[in-house]
Amino acid sequence: MGHQVIIFDFSVIRGLWETRVKKNKERQRKEKERLEKSALERIKQEWTLILECRKKGIPQSKYLKNGFVDISEKNLDTFGKNPQLQKRRALSDEVNKERNKFIFQLSGEQWKELPDSLREQTYLKEWHVNNTLIQTIPAYIALFQDLRVLELSKNQISDLPVEIGCLKNLKVLNVSFNNLKSVPPELGDCENLEKLDLSGNMEITDLPFELSNLKQVTVVDVSANKFHSIPICVLRMSNLQCLDISSNNLKDLPEDIDRLDQLQTLLLQKNKLTYLPRALVNMPKLSLLVVSGDDLVEIPTAICESTTGLKFVSLRSGPAETIVCEDTEEIIESEREREQVEKEFMKAYIDDLKERESAPSYTTKVLLSLQL
Repeated sequence: MGHQVIIFDFSVIRGLWETRVKKNKERQRKEKERLEKSALERIKQEWTLILECRKKGIPQSKYLKNGFVDISEKNLDTFGKNPQLQKRRALSDEVNKERNKFIFQLSGEQWKELPDSLREQTYLKEWHVNNTLIQTIPAYIALFQDLRVLELSKNQISDLPVEIGCLKNLKVLNVSFNNLKSVPPELGDCENLEKLDLSGNMEITDLPFELSNLKQVTVVDVSANKFHSIPICVLRMSNLQCLDISSNNLKDLPEDIDRLDQLQTLLLQKNKLTYLPRALVNMPKLSLLVVSGDDLVEIPTAICESTTGLKFVSLRSGPAETIVCEDTEEIIESEREREQVEKEFMKAYIDDLKERESAPSYTTKVLLSLQL
């Protein structure tokens, strides 16, 4: 018995595939057109233009028309050729070159500890150590008496040395997105500290009372941790202007929160709050309040009707979801990375609100429903 030979009509098969390919391309074309016409695409274009204008030193008044972003590229072209702007940029480059002599920068997962040569560079004014596998900060940091900025975000740091209290001139401490579970009381000795960022450590539950001594602090970010209440030391920071305690386990706010009479921004989203105290109305400088949560059942009417220029933003909390990055198509799975993405969005949103403070008064009350 001979072999059976099955003969296909390849022209038919090719026709079928060509039809499928054609339909797929048509779907992609329509999807592209839909995205180009969508509000999200316009928002993306606006943010891109704003970032480019900021990098090139273009004043806000040149790319805003009646409070809205003009996304035409002529702004970038016109100011990019401006002789005065070019001269200003060259001068800025010289200043940055001189400034960089006093800045230490380190990044990359190949680093598991700080280089030995750093010990000898006690004249440094700034440390920027990011995205490394470094777990500890050496005690010799006490020698860096001129240090103004200690930026240590996105590492594996599990403890801060007590010697950090020796940094009397420190103004900025950023230890966000590490593995801290506590903060040494000695940090309260950094009497000139102005900005404290402990966000994204996921495990901090409280702050030592000694931090009450930080009377110069204007910004505290303890978001994405496990605080059950606002620390007492924070309520005693008399010059505090911005407090981000979002993504924690807060169930209520202290009734004396209005003692923070300099507070301008209060971020409370992604907590377990059931109500907001009326004391918030007594905070004369509070201009931005962000809350969220299905548990929130009581909001004082006076907050929404405040005549102080308060921008009240309500975010709708949803279940944790996997986020897909459009640029890299990389799936972000960890809670820490998700918090980081959301923080970047909120920062961009708040910066935009501040830039538009000159908008007509009818836009000052903001009520949004966003899926986090």
